[in-house]
Amino acid sequence: QVQLVESGGGLVQAGGSLRLSCTASGRTFTRCAMGWFRQAPGKERELVATISVSAIYTYYVDSVKGRFTISRDNAKNTVYLQMDSLKPEDTAVYYCAAAPAINSNTYYSRISDYDLWGQGTQVTVSS
Repeated sequence: QVQLVESGGGLVQAGGSLRLSCTASGRTFTRCAMGWFRQAPGKERELVATISVSAIYTYYVDSVKGRFTISRDNAKNTVYLQMDSLKPEDTAVYYCAAAPAINSNTYYSRISDYDLWGQGTQVTVSS
């Protein structure tokens, strides 16, 4: 069964850090660009960051640039999201997702490009 499993969420004070992990099974990880999304209560799901298969190319939404870092370890079928200098407005359920990639240097920024999703992990940042 193909699945993505996230871990690493939790409660942290503003200014703190968390690292999210997402491990894939049942699919060729190295054929997928990966993305992290988040959804806060009452808001639409939004892209946070995405990374190509090669890990050379990444994209971040403006609100997290300079604070979050996406990375991947293809040998471990795992993608990470290092979140530093967290703010209360980062509070949300965070989801990882996989998008079949046309080549190793493409990343995807549209939700519709992603066809496999994890169950989500809660991140709460207190002020």
